[in-house]
Amino acid sequence: MTDRPNFFVTYPIPEPGMGSLRAAGLVHVPEEQPSAEELRDACASGDFDVVVAQLSDRFDADLLGAAKLAGISNYAVGYDNIDVPAATGHGILVGNTPGVLTDATADLAMLLILATARRAIEADQFTRSGQFTGWKPELLLGQDVSGATLGLAGFGRIARATAQRAVAFGMEVTFCSHPPAGRTVTDAELADLPYPVRQVGWAELVERSDFLSVHIPLAPSTRHLIGARALAAMKPTAILVNTARGPIVDENALVDTLRNGHLAGAGLDVYEHEPLLAPGLADLPNVVLLPHLGSATTKVRARMAELCAGNAVAIAHGQVPPHCVNPEAVTK
Repeated sequence: MTDRPNFFVTYPIPEPGMGSLRAAGLVHVPEEQPSAEELRDACASGDFDVVVAQLSDRFDADLLGAAKLAGISNYAVGYDNIDVPAATGHGILVGNTPGVLTDATADLAMLLILATARRAIEADQFTRSGQFTGWKPELLLGQDVSGATLGLAGFGRIARATAQRAVAFGMEVTFCSHPPAGRTVTDAELADLPYPVRQVGWAELVERSDFLSVHIPLAPSTRHLIGARALAAMKPTAILVNTARGPIVDENALVDTLRNGHLAGAGLDVYEHEPLLAPGLADLPNVVLLPHLGSATTKVRARMAELCAGNAVAIAHGQVPPHCVNPEAVTK
């Protein structure tokens, strides 16, 4: 690596990230986020030491095989846009931005639970369109959140933060860690939690939850984990919430289930083929659709940019980044 490394930033990240990169080296930002072909050409050019990437940038095995890079710093907690084993095999370090969006994403999960249950988007549109002519006993009746059972698919940091919020709303919280197989959380670990939760199997979680909230990473075992079979097993009065990764839910199956009245509603912040929506999803009145806002607070996005830039600068100087997905890549 040179004393003035070269960074290829596919899309500008917030400050203090860009300032840190410019202080450390030369920064190239294309006028528009690069296409797949343009990204491949940039990675293979040998002109850049590190790519600062977005979730929408795809780094598959073919691209990584041709790449002449020291590393990729992903401006995200997730990194399913990168073929990490291929990157490791080619000695390309990968960094991410963990641990900073837990509260923001848990807040959003609760927002989707409340907004879907109480039909907030429908009510807003109803009022804006001039249809509200006065209070009526059965106007836009929704579902109770207090006293309802929240099922958490996964029990990591964000799920636990969501549980804490849900308990404050009077919800009964159950969870299945690492579905579908599950991982038993010890009684001692549960006893240390500041709120009551109950651990159940995946089938019971799906069947008994009034609200099923997804908090697991995308992996081969979790892709379409919530498909036609799981959706059919849910209560017809239940609501599905997803703030994790879109492909965990079979979106076409979800549309069919909602259309047929076999599910009360859904609140989504992520999508299977993001930013595209499954045909018919946007036409359904019983869904709340957000544009991937889980980490979208000024404070969180700035902290993510700080971590992302720190990873990129460390990689450019031949170091393992502070938040490294594949430290074993340095042995390649």
